[in-house]
Amino acid sequence: MKRTVTMVSLAEDYLASRRRLGFDLRCSGRRLLDFARFSDRIGHQGPLTVNLAVSWARSGPLQAPITWGRRIEIVRPFARYLQQFDPSTEVPARDLFGRCHRRLTPHIYTGEEIRELLAAAAGMPSKEKLRPVTYSTLFGLIASTGLRISEALNLRRTDVDLDHGLLMIRKTKYRKSRAVPLHPTVVRELERYVKLRDHDWPATLSDHFFVVHGRSMKINTVEYVFGSLRSQLGWVARGDHPAPRIHDLRHAFICRRVLLWYQQGVDVDNAMVMLSTYVGHAKVTDTYWYLTGIPELMAIAAQRFEHFTEGVCHV
Repeated sequence: MKRTVTMVSLAEDYLASRRRLGFDLRCSGRRLLDFARFSDRIGHQGPLTVNLAVSWARSGPLQAPITWGRRIEIVRPFARYLQQFDPSTEVPARDLFGRCHRRLTPHIYTGEEIRELLAAAAGMPSKEKLRPVTYSTLFGLIASTGLRISEALNLRRTDVDLDHGLLMIRKTKYRKSRAVPLHPTVVRELERYVKLRDHDWPATLSDHFFVVHGRSMKINTVEYVFGSLRSQLGWVARGDHPAPRIHDLRHAFICRRVLLWYQQGVDVDNAMVMLSTYVGHAKVTDTYWYLTGIPELMAIAAQRFEHFTEGVCHV
């Protein structure tokens, strides 16, 4: 029996072909299927057109050109794929709605804020005494290594080599794996956590490194707990996001590391390549994207510019 060709079936074929090449496409894949279902639902016939893409882009609840532009970005590679089989397929222009990306300034945590967070997490009331330690250790690890929250939660016991002070981050973003060296102070905190965890859950229900009630932790639950601690601490966002985020700990790690290098006289341009590898970026430009003009970095930049105008050479 001949298969009925729909926009959904075409989108599924496209996603399957891309995933065979190693692309994950979890988020963009879901959104592309939203577009395909929209097309089939309104009864669209014929090839993909710019008008169809624009209709879908504007159909969402967020009526902003930047949102429309990001939706168009989802459709563009799919349209190019379809154009191989149907030359009448129209590929929407990238700048159809103007710029579709802008950098929202993150909240760069101070050292005091990170200490407040870890103390608040460790002091959470809980029937399970390991739960507060799990959260304080989790947030401390992210703050001290710049891990993505998903990377930290996906750690297995065998990924944490405390004898050699290494984490193995497996098949993360872009399906890359990397080894992350740990500072001795971080190793000590992880050893403390492991001792308590193995005492409470010697036969754990999960092989994940971080557990609550013996089971792995869900991102949504961690985000909820973080939000409660944030409200308790009364934090006010210093960036463009409505409130400080867990991901901002990664931004803060990169900014503080670069600041420390400048203070130590390290060749930052060369060191950024190592930092990019450490945090799991595909390109060093992705790491520069994380830098924010915090007062300490701006003071160094101003001092260097002043020396430059005076003819002082920097190594």
